[in-house]
Amino acid sequence: MNEWVRKSIEIANSAGYLDKLQEVYPVFQETEREIDLEVKKELKQSYNGGDDITLIKKLLELPKFPVKDPYVAFLRKNDIFLEYNPQTVNRIAERIRAMGFEAMIESIEEPKEFNRQIGTLFKKWIPKIGYPILPEAEFEDYDKGIAFLQGGDAQLKDFANRRVGCNLDKGPDFLAKAREIYVIGEAKFLTDYGGHQNAQFEDALRLLRGKKGKAIRIAVLDGVVWIKDGTKMYRTICELEDTALTALLLKRFLESLKRG
Repeated sequence: MNEWVRKSIEIANSAGYLDKLQEVYPVFQETEREIDLEVKKELKQSYNGGDDITLIKKLLELPKFPVKDPYVAFLRKNDIFLEYNPQTVNRIAERIRAMGFEAMIESIEEPKEFNRQIGTLFKKWIPKIGYPILPEAEFEDYDKGIAFLQGGDAQLKDFANRRVGCNLDKGPDFLAKAREIYVIGEAKFLTDYGGHQNAQFEDALRLLRGKKGKAIRIAVLDGVVWIKDGTKMYRTICELEDTALTALLLKRFLESLKRG
């Protein structure tokens, strides 16, 4: 078993794991997504007016659609699809009208789900472990220990591919440097088994399995993945030769590279 996998299993199955993890992934109630009063008036007119296309079009302009429907993402791509698919638009509009106007507004204004905040929370935590986060020019020349590359997904992906030869198809969650050693990583908080969570787990493993480039690849995983049980997720992590670890060990891992 990989050394860091073993240490992560020990930590996650000991007292205080979730308590410490809240430093990385704090859970708090976000404020509701308030809709401007004028927008509410327009929605009310569309809702009462019986024009399905206008109603759905206005709802698609908002950050959150009031119902989950597999056809909504397609309709978002271009307004012309609303006219091309009147039966689909009518079906969705009928479903929304069946909710009642107030319930529709309440659904639109719901706070973001926790799972949609996880990536942002991890990136907000990175500065708290005490290393500088530097723009590319300074990062590349940095020789005083450990540092992280500043920037969004596109900038991290560009540096990883252009300077480190990683051939990534998307940006990693972080790109660090310990002495002359580059580290790229994907961070996931797996809150349950199945469906979307399994897909997130596979996404992290996909980064590990890519072998191109000069960077060490790691998966920073937390949550149910470390629970000792017979699930496929746990069996997979136990058999992993590459480095996977809890975020609580990330600093220790980087320090081990620096001492190297």
